[in-house]
Amino acid sequence: MPDPAARDAAEEASALSHPAVDPDSTAAYGDHPDQVVDFYAPRGGGRGPLVVVLHGGAWRAPYDRWHITPFVDYLARRGFAVANVEYRRGGEIPSPRGNGPVAGRWPETFDDVAAALDALPALARTHLPGADTRRTVVTGHSAGGHLALWAAARHVLPAGSPWRPAGPPPLRGVVALAPIAHFERAVELDVCGGAVRQLLGGDAGFAARAECADPAALLPTGIATAVVQGREDSVVPQAVAEAYVDAAARAGETVGLTLLDGVGHFPLIDPAADACAVVAEEIAQLAW
Repeated sequence: MPDPAARDAAEEASALSHPAVDPDSTAAYGDHPDQVVDFYAPRGGGRGPLVVVLHGGAWRAPYDRWHITPFVDYLARRGFAVANVEYRRGGEIPSPRGNGPVAGRWPETFDDVAAALDALPALARTHLPGADTRRTVVTGHSAGGHLALWAAARHVLPAGSPWRPAGPPPLRGVVALAPIAHFERAVELDVCGGAVRQLLGGDAGFAARAECADPAALLPTGIATAVVQGREDSVVPQAVAEAYVDAAARAGETVGLTLLDGVGHFPLIDPAADACAVVAEEIAQLAW
């Protein structure tokens, strides 16, 4: 039986070993330096479905969009047009628990994801002419998986929310990769060193804000949803994904759950891993 810590370290090292891939173009959706989207045209030309990627990293500042660009390029090489979204994350001030930077900004992290998704159709027409925006799928990894699910659920936010659009988003679906999808379960398991509570501003913020930030509280969405999860994931354990899928079922909605044997957290975005091909196929099934 392989040592779990050693396996995790090897998987992370593999996923992060690929050189970053520069975009074909970049556009701003706001004035802050982090309010940008990088665009990657389908390799080989032609048109392809638009895949919107939201990177992970526990909503913390050190983890930006560049670490996921090999995965983004992998999708572009499979014929997708890809938009890689950056957003404001937690500051460099150490968290109260002394385990690194604070996770996320309230409300800026959510402001940015909402603004980026709203701006993308127009930005893609200018900066990514190979994108078929009628076939848009949102995907994200880990904390980005949370944001992908949240972005697809904005139309069921409480009335009066500044992030709630007039109607459902024009999406073919959402594919969440090892997402922090159920806040209560993630808190119970202390996922990413208390990141969920930090994202919402501590205990008081969690109580007041979870209803508009937790994907498990924003169901049903009516948007086709798939979750891909490694059974050996110790960063965001399988139990978090299962809790979200169960919450969806109680709300009358079916969420697809693909569990991958022998797979941890990082192979889902590692072009060298078989799991990455599974992810691309899940996206393709919704996009086409």
